[in-house]
Amino acid sequence: MKNFDFELDSTFVLGPLLVAFCVLTVVRAVRRRPGWTGGHAAVRLVAACYAAAVLDLTIFPIAITYGEYANQTPWYELVNFIPLLVADLTFVPNVVMLLPLGFLLPLTAAGPVSLKRATGLAFLASLTIEAAQLLCYLLFNNGRSVDVNDLIANTLGGALGYLAYRLAARTPSLNALLGRLTLPAAAEEGRSTQPKASVGETGG
Repeated sequence: MKNFDFELDSTFVLGPLLVAFCVLTVVRAVRRRPGWTGGHAAVRLVAACYAAAVLDLTIFPIAITYGEYANQTPWYELVNFIPLLVADLTFVPNVVMLLPLGFLLPLTAAGPVSLKRATGLAFLASLTIEAAQLLCYLLFNNGRSVDVNDLIANTLGGALGYLAYRLAARTPSLNALLGRLTLPAAAEEGRSTQPKASVGETGG
């Protein structure tokens, strides 16, 4: 294969997707579709922007290289399988990155959300990111390293974000606000953020 070196920026992928989602939100808001107006629309847009930001930080830009431009390092040398023993300062930003996910889950997810489920979903989200980073390297001969510490930090961040939501729900004024922001599909599953529903068990 001939030498090839190209970088795909997130602007050309995530940008159009965000614009399309914003247009969809506006159209449904104008049509007064349930769950797409006011605070509900704001929550959807915040969740979409957050997802785009995470992808921009973790996946993009995607460097596609072949021939003499390709990284010759074996893929397994880019993977750190040893937890915490070689953790560095990036551990804290990786915790922070998935804090919003844990907070947003009770507002948006279908089905009951407990601490156990929030932690599990954060783990799956982080695992997907790490797998995508490795896949980019395998396909395009370039990419970021994969670290089990990132998986641990991200999962912890999701759990802490969920606990922050539960703490906020204990304050009557914030509890009422969260109740108004919770999407209908989430509220219908018995997770309305009224005091009794919000401050129950935090476990699975």
